[in-house]
Amino acid sequence: MDEVLRQEKKYLISLDRYYYLSRQLSRVLEEDTHSSGDGYLIRSLYYDDIDDTDYEEKINGVEVRKKIRLRNYGPYSTTAKLELKQKQGQWQKKRSLPLDKDKALELIHGNYTALLECRSDFADECFGIMSMRCYRPKAVITYNRKVYVAKENETRITFDHNIRGSESFFDIFSSDLVENPIFDPCMVVLEVKYNNFLLSYIKDIIQSSNESERAISKYCLGRSLLDNYYW
Repeated sequence: MDEVLRQEKKYLISLDRYYYLSRQLSRVLEEDTHSSGDGYLIRSLYYDDIDDTDYEEKINGVEVRKKIRLRNYGPYSTTAKLELKQKQGQWQKKRSLPLDKDKALELIHGNYTALLECRSDFADECFGIMSMRCYRPKAVITYNRKVYVAKENETRITFDHNIRGSESFFDIFSSDLVENPIFDPCMVVLEVKYNNFLLSYIKDIIQSSNESERAISKYCLGRSLLDNYYW
């Protein structure tokens, strides 16, 4: 089980601003080893309970909240990660557990007992949450991510674009997954993730865009059916 505790800030920027900031950051930071070109594919299956509690708490700005997702890196992945993200004030705690494809497929089909075979306290915790509160798959979100990293302070700068999703088919390993755009293709989600404080030279580059911090959730973006129901 991997665990990180960090601060995260999100911004909404245009495509041209993305390319400009990417060029600036490439001069002072290292590019993630998997992040060539316009980045790598990320595909996440989000779970929620029968009352859509995690969605409700997010859109209502509840200070302490969580989300559970199963993530891989596209249809040719042979593994996946079960992740539990918990927001605690300004901090984000993320715990993740690697799973082989067979166990991941069990979770996709709602068989959470596969977690009990992992012999992990974290897996047992997720099994308890997902079973007792009747968690079910709700939405798949896919996007391309460009990443820059700084070894100091474990800083990661990510650009997420070409965001699409599905609320009807949940096999994140499928090469035939039909997804629809759920976000303006001319906009990019910029995330700045760091421990304790943000290095000044990185802050200067980010602030050159004069963008305000936003509360952007790709999970909530993908719940268009729920949005239509409420609004």
